[in-house]
Amino acid sequence: MRIPRDVSGAQLVKALRALGYAVARQDGSHIRLTTTQNGQHHVTVPNHSPVKPGTLGGILKAVALHHRLTVEELLRKLDL
Repeated sequence: MRIPRDVSGAQLVKALRALGYAVARQDGSHIRLTTTQNGQHHVTVPNHSPVKPGTLGGILKAVALHHRLTVEELLRKLDL
C-alpha cells in the first residue's frame, strides 16, 4: 500500500485521535500530539496541506512502530 499524497495535517490529527492521540500543544504550524496507549508517545504533525509524502511516511512509521502495527495496517485503521 502506498503512502497517500493528499493528506493534510488537520486530517492526520483527526485520524490519529482514533489511536488515542490528543493535541498537547501547537507552536506555529506544528501540532504536538501525545498518547498514553501502549506507553507514552509524542509525535509532531505539520499543519500543512498536503503534508509532504516523506514527512507523512516518517510520522506513520513512528506511530505504527509504537502501536506494533505495520504501516499498511495503520493506514487501514486510520482510513487514510
